[in-house]
Parts: sequence; C-alpha cells; structure tokens
Amino acid sequence: MTFSILTFDKKTGTFAAAAATGSLCVGGWVLRGDIESGLVASQGTSPSTFWRDDVLRAMYGGETAHDAVEAVTSADPGRGHRQLIALDRNGTAHGFTGENSVPFAGHLARHGVAIAGNMLKGPEVLEAMDAAAQSCSEAADQRLLRVLTAARLAGGDSRGLLSAALLVLAPDRPPLDLRIDYSDDPIADLERLYDRTRKSPYFDWLGEVPVLDDKVCAPQ
Repeated sequence: MTFSILTFDKKTGTFAAAAATGSLCVGGWVLRGDIESGLVASQGTSPSTFWRDDVLRAMYGGETAHDAVEAVTSADPGRGHRQLIALDRNGTAHGFTGENSVPFAGHLARHGVAIAGNMLKGPEVLEAMDAAAQSCSEAADQRLLRVLTAARLAGGDSRGLLSAALLVLAPDRPPLDLRIDYSDDPIADLERLYDRTRKSPYFDWLGEVPVLDDKVCAPQ
C-alpha cells in the first residue's frame, strides 16, 4: 500500500521525509514532522493518525524514537494492522510493522534513516530505497525524490501509485511540504512541483520568512 523514508543529516540539521502509495493523499495521512522533534510516518491497512501525532509529541518532550514508538504501539490492540517509523531530534530511528500487515511488509531503521513499506512487491523495494539513500550525494530533497523513483523501479506498491509527498525541515530555510494527492504518475508530478519551488518568484520569496536560525526574519 505504501512506502516511506525518513532521514536526518547531522551535519546540516536537516530532516527529510518522502512517501508514495497506491491510494489517495499519502502526505496528509502518513507524514508528520517538526524540526524540534523529528519525523514520523504512520501507515498500514488501518493507519492511526493518533500514533503519528502521539509519537511526535513524545519526541518533542525529549523521548527517544525507540521509547516513543514502543509506548504507542504496545498500548494499541489494533497494532497488528498498522505500521510506524520514527526519527527523533538526535537522528535515532525506530520502527514497528504489525503482524497482520499485507505482505510484503517490513521496515528497517539505523541512525539517521528509517524506511518502511507494506503491500510491496518484495523486500527488494526497501533495499532499493536504502541503497539510493546512501548512494546519492545530492541535497536531502533531491535525494529523496531519487529514493521514491528507486522504489517504483524496484516494484513499489503492488497496485501502482496514485499519490506522493515530500517533507523537508531545515534550520536555515522554510519547511518544504509538497503533496500530490491524486495522479496517474505522482512521483513525476512531485518532481515537477519541486522544480517549480526552485524558481522565481516563489524561490525568491522564501528568503523573507522566519526560519529556525532566524525566527524574526522579514523583508528588508
């Protein structure tokens, strides 16, 4: 049904997440982030938006991704139908895949990276995403677009794709929160939308809004 990735670049302090699915509105359903907390992706046959929001709040309060994910998932009797990955403010990653997830379903987590998927062609989809995340030297936003493409080429969602999303949180620039909610080729449309954010007048305006490194930024 869905594949997603969360990353953290310790050198730049940038969090980045991306997801795609064979259903509608993957960005609204799956991804959440806060630059002072971390990132969460909540998905599955019966995804819980409460998992997503509860884990993000817990990490904002100082809990690790491991402790937040374990606490939220263990308390939910419906966890067998759900999947969750999280990345905390220090880059620590953790995940959960319910035993009733539609195969292939699985996740991987290591420092700075968490990847998950369900209803996939096979484990090779997650492996292709991880390989792409490690091999690309581009900026986080461009790198995750390549990761989505790698997942699609590896088989992706067994039903095909209808929506895709990209979320980037950096201390020195405004949030980038892009969503293609319905498309016959959502990853290509997401790439086109991303390209537009890099052009005038939108790109020029971004330098006039507050960011974590300058919370009082305004036009000169």
